[in-house]
Amino acid sequence: MRPGGSRPDRTRGERQSNEGKLEFQGLVTEALPNAMFRVTCETEKLDVLASISGRMRRFFIKILPGDRVTVEVSPYDPNRGRITYRHK
Repeated sequence: MRPGGSRPDRTRGERQSNEGKLEFQGLVTEALPNAMFRVTCETEKLDVLASISGRMRRFFIKILPGDRVTVEVSPYDPNRGRITYRHK
């Protein structure tokens, strides 16, 4: 950083913890506008409205209906989540 900068230094590698988050495997059933997807979870009979995580967006990972994905869901609202991984 340049001398005199006002932003605090951030150490690389520190990430927000995933405590309290639930992870499910699911199948993308529908692609919706604004990069949202409807995912049906395999273990729980749960229909989740999910968006793409920031890292997947950054590396331009494409998600299509029929893909198997890992969805991270908040325990407070199990109907919304974030797609964190697309399985091959």
